[in-house]
Amino acid sequence: MKRLIFSMMGFAMLFIVSACGAAPANGTLYVYNVGEYIDKSVLKDFEKEFDVKVVYDVYDSNETMYQKIKAGGTSYDVTFPSDYMIEKMISEDLLIPLDYSKIPNFDLVDDEYKNLAFDPENEYYVPYFWGTVGIVYDKTVVTEPVDSWSILWDEKYDNQIYMYDSQRDSLMVALKLLGYSMNTQDLDELEEAKQLLIEQSSLVYAYVTDQVIDGMISGNAALAVVYSGDANYIMSENEDMAYAIPKEGSNFWVDGMVIPKTAQNIDMAHEFINYMMRPEVAMKNTEYVMYSTPNTEVFNEIKEEEWTQNDAYSPSTELLDSLNMESFRDPGKFLSEYDRVWTEVLAQQK
Repeated sequence: MKRLIFSMMGFAMLFIVSACGAAPANGTLYVYNVGEYIDKSVLKDFEKEFDVKVVYDVYDSNETMYQKIKAGGTSYDVTFPSDYMIEKMISEDLLIPLDYSKIPNFDLVDDEYKNLAFDPENEYYVPYFWGTVGIVYDKTVVTEPVDSWSILWDEKYDNQIYMYDSQRDSLMVALKLLGYSMNTQDLDELEEAKQLLIEQSSLVYAYVTDQVIDGMISGNAALAVVYSGDANYIMSENEDMAYAIPKEGSNFWVDGMVIPKTAQNIDMAHEFINYMMRPEVAMKNTEYVMYSTPNTEVFNEIKEEEWTQNDAYSPSTELLDSLNMESFRDPGKFLSEYDRVWTEVLAQQK
């Protein structure tokens, strides 16, 4: 999961003001997103321009979001799942097809992020951000090339490695190192990956999520498995840090904006998605969260800025094409095997 540092009270207070005064002409729009995954000023601007009240709720993982929407009793109009979760929600009939006549700014999205395997006809999502997973490392400590996941098994870095506390992300590392697909449904391959992670566990400083950001900024470890936008933020705060995508390949992910079937303000949901793709809005969001935008115009403009000139924000097409990059797919019932294996790995923590 991406950067999740947020204040629940801060988000709640943000929209109390909106409830005062005359009722908005266009009612209320319920938006459900990961914490600090948006520049809050764009929400205020949207409220003002479209005369609508925005209620912004936050979740800490795709799974939390999915469970809440599947359980019913909510009326979220827009949410922001990752690729594999979009696929799952489509398969369970939890999303409505989008009316692209109401989203003309979809034309501003680079074709690279359209018609992907989890929604090949691009019926249900508009890309929001994209990125990779790689290794952030301290250049003052790690002097050899960081070009393979195998460095995370190097005993030289005992107690100096952050791993991601996520079954799919950490198992991805081991599966890629073994030369397997990160979407494998082969039990033997999954067992090999489990054993590899168990062997590594004694070297791991901690299994973390968003805590990795402050940890690496402070130099608490030499190496960490990190999402690309978090890597950008870490590098912007600590010039000793660098980012690499290992040669074995990694996760190339896309998060999208979708409309759940329980949505009540569908027209305004389309308006919001279209608004989020405006160049000036997309620019605000990408500068704030430091993840890569799929908006072609904005990407071409911002990649001239120094902080984006790295393999975290703007990896070259040549680099990505040279690696075995995959996107997570919904494993269906096989997810229980990933759950089991990950539980067994965590049981070996020192």
